[in-house]
Amino acid sequence: VWGVRLPRVGVNPTRTGVLTLLKQMGADITLQNHTSMGGEPVADICVRSAALKGITIAEELVPLAIDEFPVLFVAAACAQGETVLRKAQELRVKESDRIDAMLTGLTTLGVEVHPLEDGIRICGHGGTTPFTGGHIDSRGDHRIAMAFAVAGLRACATIHIHDCANVATSFPGFVALARSAGLHLDETH
Repeated sequence: VWGVRLPRVGVNPTRTGVLTLLKQMGADITLQNHTSMGGEPVADICVRSAALKGITIAEELVPLAIDEFPVLFVAAACAQGETVLRKAQELRVKESDRIDAMLTGLTTLGVEVHPLEDGIRICGHGGTTPFTGGHIDSRGDHRIAMAFAVAGLRACATIHIHDCANVATSFPGFVALARSAGLHLDETH
């Protein structure tokens, strides 16, 4: 029995750091049906449920996952043990200060998180429900908003995400796709 299959996803090696990191954390992820579309490598990504463990993220992987760290922080909160990220100053100057936005949001949801000058340390909850409910300010950053939407899968109460209209611009089908994958999302305007 396998879980979720994501067909024809771009797997350019400069963009797959998040898959490498999730595998290091113990994620059951395989790539199948490798091909090319528009000159870029694509594959089906197959994901099965697996217990995650905290890791120290290698410096050389930071640039390969820089845009995916918000959702990786959500995974880290679900892992057993600590996840430590350093040498990620660039996250402070993206669409928002993503380290501070995630630190504030994860703290709001009951996760023990510690800021580092150049990163973050997240204390994972392991097998327990890692997130309480609460109000999250996405700071107009689509990746922060989408990461906390994913956190809703493991929350014991409702997570309200504010200032996230920009998700419709950067990923127009996100809400419909997330709902089809089992996320319970309600939009208010």
